[in-house]
Amino acid sequence: MTTNYFKYFLFLLLVLSFPFYSQAQTVGLFLHNNMSEDDGYVLFAPVNACDTTYLIDKCGRVMHKWTANYAPGLDAYLLPDGTLLRSGHYPNPAFDPNGGSSGGIIQRFDWNSNLLWQYVISDKTQTQNHDVFYMPNGHILAAVWEVIPDSVAIASGRNPGLLDTVLWSAKIVELEPQGTDSAIIVWQWRLMDHLVQDYDSTKANYGVVSAHPELLNFNYINAPTFPNNTIDWTHLNAVTYNPILDQVMISFHNLDEIYIIDHSTTTAQAASHSVGNHNKGGDFLYRYGNPQAYNRGTSADTKLFQQHDPDWIYSGKYANKISIFNNGTGRQPLNYSSVDIITPPIDSNGNYNLDSGAAYGPDTLSWTYGPTIVNTFFSRYMGGAQLLPSGNVLICNAMLGTLFEIDTNNNTAWYYVNPINNGVDLSQYATPNANSVYRCTFYPFTYSGFNGNNFISNPQPLEHNPIPINCSYNNVEVNAISSTEGLKLYPNPADQVLEIAMEGLKHLFVCDVSGKVLFNQDVQGNNYSLNTALLAPGLYSLSINQTIHKQFVVLH
Repeated sequence: MTTNYFKYFLFLLLVLSFPFYSQAQTVGLFLHNNMSEDDGYVLFAPVNACDTTYLIDKCGRVMHKWTANYAPGLDAYLLPDGTLLRSGHYPNPAFDPNGGSSGGIIQRFDWNSNLLWQYVISDKTQTQNHDVFYMPNGHILAAVWEVIPDSVAIASGRNPGLLDTVLWSAKIVELEPQGTDSAIIVWQWRLMDHLVQDYDSTKANYGVVSAHPELLNFNYINAPTFPNNTIDWTHLNAVTYNPILDQVMISFHNLDEIYIIDHSTTTAQAASHSVGNHNKGGDFLYRYGNPQAYNRGTSADTKLFQQHDPDWIYSGKYANKISIFNNGTGRQPLNYSSVDIITPPIDSNGNYNLDSGAAYGPDTLSWTYGPTIVNTFFSRYMGGAQLLPSGNVLICNAMLGTLFEIDTNNNTAWYYVNPINNGVDLSQYATPNANSVYRCTFYPFTYSGFNGNNFISNPQPLEHNPIPINCSYNNVEVNAISSTEGLKLYPNPADQVLEIAMEGLKHLFVCDVSGKVLFNQDVQGNNYSLNTALLAPGLYSLSINQTIHKQFVVLH
């Protein structure tokens, strides 16, 4: 079965699962009902030949859009001040032919698509790729591929038989933007500083692999999934930051693992194996997904399969857990994708427990969503998932360009197919074959990034010739609900506690600068003390009673 035929077959199954709509429908909004409890907008940036980022409501109408001068490279974030942070595909012959998915340029736009700042990480030796992450302090974490010369690789213990025309490794840089087109690298972590190898005792990093789970086996190739991929051997595809733990999480797609590292270090300390909050320098604090990679398991113990979008969960039923979009490529006996939630073995000090000789847990999932019908949910590449304040989950099936939401009973509450195909707005009934979406993000109506900004006055579906759909989604005018009369926040900036005083407090939630909900709680009374000592210094967004939104700053 050819790839395209298989893709169309999957798409047909999805369409047929909603028989109350015309079976001829191909794009746009397929389903919206009352099971969707989260009111807000969805942001996404079509991958193929598209320079536009879209904000839609749950009726599938375009509420706003930003136009850039580069295709995605690959993610985009709406920040609390209404600006858009976006990585772009900056053509680079040194990386494009082999790795794909490279970015190279990071840009920030105002609400009206005016370019405010940009920074290029793209030359013969390195390129930004896939993901960036905006931190509370205004800095930006960027995932970067870097070229390792053969001489350096061999001196570091690489098996020469595993060297191809070039070798890429991974690094993370923390950027402090300067002016309109520059930045200072204030922190950096390099994978090459955290290796172990058992191939050559005369070279650096020699040791027993199973005795060093905090290091990466420099000669591990994930066969049979990637038996010949010795160039992009790790394929770094995600970076995110936890402002409470001061830890960074990354994903190596080709090794079927996610990793957590300490961010409390300096750049020099991040290259070491000690100091920092956890006395491990830049070594792995935790890893999950493939114990075989550090000789503490077999292929049967593999939990992740070319995963994307690992993310910390801060509030709700699954607080302090991690969600992962598990693509499922190479899963046995059948390929299928899932959204998995795990409970990492972490203590109150942010340390991760590991028994001697054992693999990092957990052995079982805290929650998972997978296909109820074989082959109806599979994205071979990209993809993501986001837990919403209500407990629902927004999922991006990247390969098919489908965005859908499930409720707490795994019922589909919302379903949308991206109509942008190779950069062209399709008409309804045309069949998409290049409408991939890397990831999508939900922002509630009360998100501060909408405050004071104008939406499209007469929003329409993105596709041409749309099917009339009776959608009663109640869009809220953000400007009409932003009154803060009677509200007191003090002190602001806050250090240990932010006092919130207003008559009739009912509900509070706090978002970080990337829109992730860190705190979500029902309250009663007229006063509440929010513990800000757990938050990293920086800017946060506060929503009160889902109608008032303010920003506050944390100092330490």
